[in-house]
Amino acid sequence: MTPHARRAAAALTAALLTAGAACQAHDPSSRQAGGPAAAPATRGFTLVASGDVLPHAPVIEQAKADAGGIGYDFRPMLAAAEPVVSRADVAICHLETVFGEDGDYSGYSAFVSPPQVALGLAAIGYDGCSTASNHALDYDTAGIHSTLNALDRAGVQHTGSARLAPEAAAPAMFHADGAQVAHLAYTHDINGRPLPAGEPWAVNLIDRDRIVADARAARAAGADVVVVSLGWGTEWQDEPDAQQLRLSRELTASQTKGRPDIDLILGTRAHVPQPYEKVNGTWVVYGLGDQIAGEMANREGFRDPRGQESTIGRFTFAPPARAGERWQVTKAEFIPQRFDLGRVVDLNAAIAQGAGTAPVRDRIRDVVLRRGAAKDGLVMGS
Repeated sequence: MTPHARRAAAALTAALLTAGAACQAHDPSSRQAGGPAAAPATRGFTLVASGDVLPHAPVIEQAKADAGGIGYDFRPMLAAAEPVVSRADVAICHLETVFGEDGDYSGYSAFVSPPQVALGLAAIGYDGCSTASNHALDYDTAGIHSTLNALDRAGVQHTGSARLAPEAAAPAMFHADGAQVAHLAYTHDINGRPLPAGEPWAVNLIDRDRIVADARAARAAGADVVVVSLGWGTEWQDEPDAQQLRLSRELTASQTKGRPDIDLILGTRAHVPQPYEKVNGTWVVYGLGDQIAGEMANREGFRDPRGQESTIGRFTFAPPARAGERWQVTKAEFIPQRFDLGRVVDLNAAIAQGAGTAPVRDRIRDVVLRRGAAKDGLVMGS
């Protein structure tokens, strides 16, 4: 299925969920009347996820230059990720910033990005983005509206922030070769800002009980796989912090009738790659890092190149042997990346072409594997 076909199918599913549909949107015959869903006849699917899209001012200027000075073009800087992203059945990004509409964009400390970011993400094959971040209210509610409007126009689904309460209540849903994949997103904070008066649903904040309830609701609405994105962690820290460790244990331990409520956790916000780990049988990515970002200073005030390093996580899911059981991750991979001179760089590909980036690739690999993920089958992909 092409990315455009997947997005059309997913949009239909989301619309039906919002209306309260209780059956699978694409294949009603796959659900037995009064009984559990029939085991799907499918080869399974691959899901990829990448880290923060965080356009600082130099990144915005690069996109303007790539557009020839007329508008903004983010496709060239993302092009190196396309071979991985476009071949996945479901591709998820994390949008750390909001979009403006008047051309008055900024890169720090209040991030307001050009809406053409959405076109760049769609062009290389992303199907959806998490939009719950600590910068989700940098442009007040106008930023949420302009961001989600631009993603809608580009055909990219979104979850984590909302324009209306019904939108906040429905996850993004993707159809992936026989499986319905639900995507939910939450953030630890919104930089001290209060939620808009009368709109407590505008940005999803991390709350264990709510996340579990939302995951169970998505499952009841037909989701075979539930993916949760979390903006959490301590910035510039390679290791997961106490909140990440505690919440990952609690969320992965949550079950309904012996089946885990959540099938994959994807972490963002820390600005650096963090480890992958299998917790209670469920893969957790504590931090994917920044896929797109300008040069940044760390907590000590020094320029830290780790802020432009990231991974793409790729997970292959196989259908259950019996209806109602869990879809299993049969292959887990990470692909190291770096944002350099205004371009995403696939580090494995760069090394194969003779670039001297092996130390960066190896550092990312060492961090990702630091909590023993290799013994559970995590490998470095290409």
